[in-house]
Amino acid sequence: MIRLENISKSYQKGVPALNDVNIHINPGEFVFIVGDSGSGKSTLIKLLLAELEPSKGKIVINGKDLKGIKHRAIPKFRRNIGCVFQDFRLLPDRNVYENVAFAMRVIEAPKKEIKRKVPIMLSMVGLAAKYRSLPRQLSGGEQQRVAIARALVNEPKILLADEPTGNLDNKNAWEIMKLLDEINERGTTVVVVTHNMEIVNAMNKRVITIKKGVVVSDEDRGEDDEI
Repeated sequence: MIRLENISKSYQKGVPALNDVNIHINPGEFVFIVGDSGSGKSTLIKLLLAELEPSKGKIVINGKDLKGIKHRAIPKFRRNIGCVFQDFRLLPDRNVYENVAFAMRVIEAPKKEIKRKVPIMLSMVGLAAKYRSLPRQLSGGEQQRVAIARALVNEPKILLADEPTGNLDNKNAWEIMKLLDEINERGTTVVVVTHNMEIVNAMNKRVITIKKGVVVSDEDRGEDDEI
């Protein structure tokens, strides 16, 4: 599903942000990518979204080689990657329903399909009853659930979550992680970038650690056996 082969990325002369990175993620996997601030995690995300081009190496996502991808083809490519961010990125003047529906309108989905799918997604994330609420009327955990529903409504094969619990308290963080686990069990490949090692170890999933632009470990499981 995701292949990075000998990927390096330098922004200017000096130490590269990523240096000779090799990562293979299979369909249906749940993978954590961890590392300190400045380790190269943000650069990795931008490469996966084709926001940046690597200085060296090859990236293949869902069978698509990103080398030389035309600018006009990038939006269509990104339809297969749902994205969730630390700061939610909801439209403040749109209600919950409209925030999720917006992702479908962008790809010009039929109105009938939007009316069918949005309620299904809101039920899945436990927010069917709050479809008329504005983002400011929701808790942080609820806002992140809306963001997840929006990311999944177009049925992407990959969900990329960048610090999805960074702005949440412990209780909401765990609820979001359990939701991501459920999404993965339904078949979506889930990649979570985080620095929360308590969650990483307790979830007991594959963990890739990046340090100063280099993959220093790739473990099948976190450290703990209990969730």
